[in-house]
Amino acid sequence: MSSNTERLGRNVRRADRLKTKIEMLPTLKRNIPLTEPMSEEQILQMDNASLSILEEVGVEFHDPIALQHWTDAGADVKGERVHFDRGLIRELISTIPENLTMEARDPEKSLEIGGNNSIFVPMTGAPFISDLENKRRLPTLEDLANFHKLSHMLPALHSSAHHIVEPMDHPISHRHLRITYSSMKYSDKTFMGMTTSGKNAEDVMEMCKILFGAKYIDSHPVVTGNVNGNSPLVWDQTMLSALRVFSAHNQPVLCSPFVLGGANTPASVAPTVAQLNAEALSALAYTQVIRKGAPAIYGHYLATVSMQSGAPMAGTPEISLMNFMIGQMARYYKVPWRSSNTLGGSKLFDAQSGYESASTMMAVLLSGANYIWHSAGWNEAGMHCSMPKFVVDAEQCEMGYRMAEGIRWDDFDEGLAAIRDIGPGGHYLGHQHTMDNFQRAFFMPKLFDNNSIEQWEADGSKDTIQRGIEGAKKLLADYQEPKLDEDKDEELLDFITRRETTIPEMEALNQEY
Repeated sequence: MSSNTERLGRNVRRADRLKTKIEMLPTLKRNIPLTEPMSEEQILQMDNASLSILEEVGVEFHDPIALQHWTDAGADVKGERVHFDRGLIRELISTIPENLTMEARDPEKSLEIGGNNSIFVPMTGAPFISDLENKRRLPTLEDLANFHKLSHMLPALHSSAHHIVEPMDHPISHRHLRITYSSMKYSDKTFMGMTTSGKNAEDVMEMCKILFGAKYIDSHPVVTGNVNGNSPLVWDQTMLSALRVFSAHNQPVLCSPFVLGGANTPASVAPTVAQLNAEALSALAYTQVIRKGAPAIYGHYLATVSMQSGAPMAGTPEISLMNFMIGQMARYYKVPWRSSNTLGGSKLFDAQSGYESASTMMAVLLSGANYIWHSAGWNEAGMHCSMPKFVVDAEQCEMGYRMAEGIRWDDFDEGLAAIRDIGPGGHYLGHQHTMDNFQRAFFMPKLFDNNSIEQWEADGSKDTIQRGIEGAKKLLADYQEPKLDEDKDEELLDFITRRETTIPEMEALNQEY
């Protein structure tokens, strides 16, 4: 071997050693007090109000299969309007598991959800991207892959989600296949499944069976699906068909009313929560009509509406209050629950974006949410996912994770001993306790700058956007793919090819399931 070849080999091995090795943080075990503004009497008042809505107003299910299911279950069905006896609702939701384990491709990255366990999940659904040149444009399948790679690398993100951005270079009717494959291929963390139709949900299940095994997924949650309600008080056929597929396969569904406070709910916090709670309960109960004991998650999306423009707003105090209240109701019903995190309405990754995101995260952590979705990248009311914001948000999730872990007491005696050693007027920088604990004592963000202005200027006067872009580029450069089993990879690709040849590019997705 020539000296040049040997030198090249050494350089490659050295570069591999220098690549960033990042371990995913385990399930967050929250150990801080929750913010619970409602008294026990008010919780009962809210429960009674929601059940009265279900009994007296009812919920519309725009789906003949669901209407027959509810008729068979004993509900009062008139046309598309379903009225529920409160005893039936209570009986059904009582069979939802209080806790669940989400299994990942890498078993060491499996997660607990429910109780004091929480996980962070990236944003999804953005039709635009703000890219590594800080340009807003239409995303591609390659952009989606890069977000899944970042999700894999960022320690506080527990999932690769699904369509973080919409791959606009791929036919709509085929996207769910490529999105699911990307989620599976570029990360071995848990992921989400597309619920854009019942048939698409079936495709997701078939791909999960290839990856995990059909018998395994029948008894182990491996993928989550989200279904959004049409507030006020409507569930449509598309969402219900997907719900049936996920619940029949024993996979958890996030039952998520879509709240635009003041537009599709009353212009007041407490009655808004009463309506949302009724909507969520009706869908949660339906999961148990499909399969008793199937895991389900109390979900929602919260925004308040500007009474001046009608635009949705993020980070408002009323959203925080609603999160606190919904957390109390989910715990009252003993079901896991989902909230949304780091939301921002700004068109840029700027101070408004940061304030809104920080306000949302603090409320979500103090409300005790279990499935913390939209935890990275959300901007412009979800219209674009920002790559620099994605990595900065994920670091903020690390900081939130550390706060929610609570106070560490394991070195308390050693710290007190250090006070005695140092005494008045000294410093602790060289003390053994400091040397032993400095790396874990205080969180040190990598993407924020805390140097002097002189040092900041010497380093290039970089703002948070620049540091976020550089951080994302480094993570992508250091990324190492967690390889799929070759046989499973080939089987997944064969399945995708077969389905893409049978699904017309403009196929109607609103199929009955």
